[in-house]
Amino acid sequence: MSVAVSRRIVVVTAVHGPHARFLPEAHASLCAQRLPEGWEWHWVVQEDGESEDVEPYVPRDTRVTFRQGRAGGPGVARTMALAHADGAYVKVLDADDRLAPGALARDLAALEEDPGLGWATSRVLDLMPDGSTVGFPGDPDQGPIERGAVLAYWKANGFLAQVHPASLFVRRELLLALGGWMALPASEDTGLLLALNAVSRGWFSGEVGLLYRKWDGQVTGQAAHVDRAEREVRMAVVEARARALSRLRWGASAAL
Repeated sequence: MSVAVSRRIVVVTAVHGPHARFLPEAHASLCAQRLPEGWEWHWVVQEDGESEDVEPYVPRDTRVTFRQGRAGGPGVARTMALAHADGAYVKVLDADDRLAPGALARDLAALEEDPGLGWATSRVLDLMPDGSTVGFPGDPDQGPIERGAVLAYWKANGFLAQVHPASLFVRRELLLALGGWMALPASEDTGLLLALNAVSRGWFSGEVGLLYRKWDGQVTGQAAHVDRAEREVRMAVVEARARALSRLRWGASAAL
């Protein structure tokens, strides 16, 4: 495991063949980010598998690291990418999504200003096939999210969180302490979000931080993702983990 570079944000992307064609757009959205003086980003693109389909789409950029590994789903790929997460913070960016201007700087500012915050999320817009965008109703107010708030909302609203895990920005040490993403066939990112909120306060930015692409090939649109029996099992494990972790308390000093 690499030693963390104190002023670096590692952007982690899991990808497999059908999503690879969107990588140049994701890269362009990264290149448009502006960070405070002395800060930099490093993009780790981890293929979920070992095909020849992804690498041709990976931008030739010294700030980009491309790795491959045995297929195990997006959670496994992201967790494997942590071997190359040599920064103080980790930002999630799915291969088919795009960061909004200023997203990294806003996330960074929130956690740098308050060491008691372990993670941040932001407002997300659905990016439709025709290029239009659609917002989510019920975004929380900008500001801190107290411990346990995400689980309580998720439980009361049909297993839907009030903040989007695809916009996650998190302290590297806290992410590692929780073991990365959950070992689930889906909802691994929601499981991590609830685990993070079980042990630490977070932050929500009311400004748009992510454009979440809606298209026929996205994983959440597949029939297996909404299979009732499997979903009930996933949700039960996600909840049980969050409740077990809620009896623990993450210390801010662990991330410093």
